[in-house]
Amino acid sequence: MEARQYRSFIGLEVHIHLLTKTKVFCPCRSAFGDEPNTNVCPVCLGYPGVLPTLNIEAMRMGCTVARALNCAIPGRTWFERKQYFYPDMTKNYQISQFASPLGQEGFVLLEGKGTDGNAISKKVRIRECHLEEDAGKMIHSGAVSLLDYNRAGVSLLEIVTEPDMETGEEAELFIQQLRRLVRYLGVCDGNMEEGSLKADANVSINLPGKGLGKKVEIKNLNSSRFIRLGLNYEIKRQGLLLDEGKAVAQETRLWNENRDQTETMRSKENAADYRYFPEPDLPVFCPDGAFLASVEAALVELPQARFRRFMAEYGLNEEQAELIIDEKESADYFESAAAAAEKKGLAKNDAAARIANWLLTDIRGMLNRLGLSFRDLGAFRLNPLRCASLTALLALGRISGKIAKKTAELVLAEDRDPELIVRENNWEVLNDPVKIAEAAASVAAAEASVVDEIRAARAGGGVKRAASLTAFLVGKVLAASGGRADPKIAGEQIEALLSK
Repeated sequence: MEARQYRSFIGLEVHIHLLTKTKVFCPCRSAFGDEPNTNVCPVCLGYPGVLPTLNIEAMRMGCTVARALNCAIPGRTWFERKQYFYPDMTKNYQISQFASPLGQEGFVLLEGKGTDGNAISKKVRIRECHLEEDAGKMIHSGAVSLLDYNRAGVSLLEIVTEPDMETGEEAELFIQQLRRLVRYLGVCDGNMEEGSLKADANVSINLPGKGLGKKVEIKNLNSSRFIRLGLNYEIKRQGLLLDEGKAVAQETRLWNENRDQTETMRSKENAADYRYFPEPDLPVFCPDGAFLASVEAALVELPQARFRRFMAEYGLNEEQAELIIDEKESADYFESAAAAAEKKGLAKNDAAARIANWLLTDIRGMLNRLGLSFRDLGAFRLNPLRCASLTALLALGRISGKIAKKTAELVLAEDRDPELIVRENNWEVLNDPVKIAEAAASVAAAEASVVDEIRAARAGGGVKRAASLTAFLVGKVLAASGGRADPKIAGEQIEALLSK
């Protein structure tokens, strides 16, 4: 029997930890990696009689993300109690949003390429963004379960998409773009390995025109790669079941990264009834003009817009632009350095091309050697102004490429201006024909046998041999000048001597 063609429907529920200093409803410190159960208080531990207080910064960050995702912010938004009977929520409910989330009906434009090399261009609708408190962390060891409540009450924003994606590659690109977006906004560090950005995926398949199929939820997807692999596996698994005339069970499954497959976690016949009701201890939040203005002020040029502008404005190719805009710090560095290099006399596109090359090769290599990344460029000693100075020195022919790299290393070691380092070490290119001619004459006299061999080779048709020996003499001239002589002028002076 020939396999039928199905349409797949993928929706994501993405949770991000907001970078608030304190938790969402109490003043406890919000930080990853602290000693267990040290950042707790009666509020986040659910003691009787305590009252939560909304962290306005969490609300502002949540609304900023919502606006960046083209969501509308309602005039009235409030919180509900979501009944949640589990050891990691001591008060047996979670304060969340249900009826009026802070962000509603937005969208994201997916633009890029999947790992399969195929271009992706798609609009993905955002159903909602809602603010809630996270639960604690459970650690299971044999027959013992340990509980750490440091995470209980941490500001958590959940972003829910409509089932508009169709492949694992599209879902992977969505997560990558969202991660980049929240890092640009400075509201989340996006570290999936630490759990500050995590996603659950809902997937179903059906014959074209038949609508959604039986939904399967996949949990334990802690990287964009696992999201792609898990969804593609699940689409294939469900297709094989339908081809065999079997039904797809509505269930929750886990991704087993060791076996590269999804596995049943629990059956899910119907949607869970969380028995939401309004949180009586928190008032309705009605954003005023000042709050909305602060949200708009927190928005920055987003990664995809910057990607397109860098290609159009600076002439970068897709690969260069993609690598540079991956972190806001590297994009900011590039623009500052390119503008400074332009002020030093370089043409705009030439300055941009040279800065991009430095950033993606030499500077990235230096950062890797120091155990740093582009996110650490803010404290990097070769700052944008110094990079521009070094680039201008090289572009204007005042130093050689070798000296430029040597100068960059001294900038890192000594934390000093590159122009000062070049001047103090007398490293500027020597382009005085008279002085280079003197050096060439000395070399020719010391290497008389080589000069004779070049002339003989040229006379006898040994072009390659003659060229190799000529390059040898030019190298000797450069060495005699401490690497400062202009290679072009050195070559011209050697040719002048050989032609006599």
